[in-house]
Amino acid sequence: MKKISKIYMSLLLMFLYVPIFVLIVFSFNTTKSRTVFEGFTFDWYIRLFQNELILSSLWNTLLISISAATISTILGTAAAIGINNMKKLPKAVVMNINNFPIINPEIVTGVSLMLLFVFFAARMNFNFGFVTLLIAHITFDVPYVILNVMPKFRQMNPNLYEAAQDLGCNPFKAFFKVVLPEIMPGIVSGFLMAFTFSLDDFIISYFTSGATSQTLPITIYSMTRRKVSPEINALSTIIFLVVVIVLIVKNILENRSKEERV
Repeated sequence: MKKISKIYMSLLLMFLYVPIFVLIVFSFNTTKSRTVFEGFTFDWYIRLFQNELILSSLWNTLLISISAATISTILGTAAAIGINNMKKLPKAVVMNINNFPIINPEIVTGVSLMLLFVFFAARMNFNFGFVTLLIAHITFDVPYVILNVMPKFRQMNPNLYEAAQDLGCNPFKAFFKVVLPEIMPGIVSGFLMAFTFSLDDFIISYFTSGATSQTLPITIYSMTRRKVSPEINALSTIIFLVVVIVLIVKNILENRSKEERV
């Protein structure tokens, strides 16, 4: 039985990661061939960083991802604090509402936000662009931050906050000296998850972006509709490595948090 499970897992991992491995290998191919590897080169990476359209979209994506992740982390942490202080029934209701954007198909969220922005654009005279993209990313990032922060409140001793106040701290100082360090691993994990989701989002960004403010996934989609260039392979390789690094950092922080609790 163990051998069968190992074989199954091996086949599953191959199915998931062999296409990515092939993409990475052919990003170093000397020719545009997608079937024959004819030589090793970094030319496609050099051309990638000379492509103004891609660099502009990359900068826009990083700016939106960092801004959305930062704002979402602040809003999500504040929301988690409020939810944690609720009674059992209201807390369950609010957490179920919080899960709606996660469960909801992205295309439904994207179209809904687009219609909302169209409604306000007709009355407030603004265009689709950076602001609409930022609001859309914050909308789907906040629930993930809340889901990462809430478990830290459950793991924390509920008497610590009151004990800090009994020892002379005011509520503000007690929060920053006692509560914040306890939930910080969840806040960092929430930030990294929000950043990752914003970085590679396509569907919601497609419906809420404007002509002057496009993210990298939308630019890649526009390029692949014409012809797939090895530059796309190089770009996809870099994005994959960035996401892997973010996930590794997230896991390291979670493991350290577990070790400290033990």
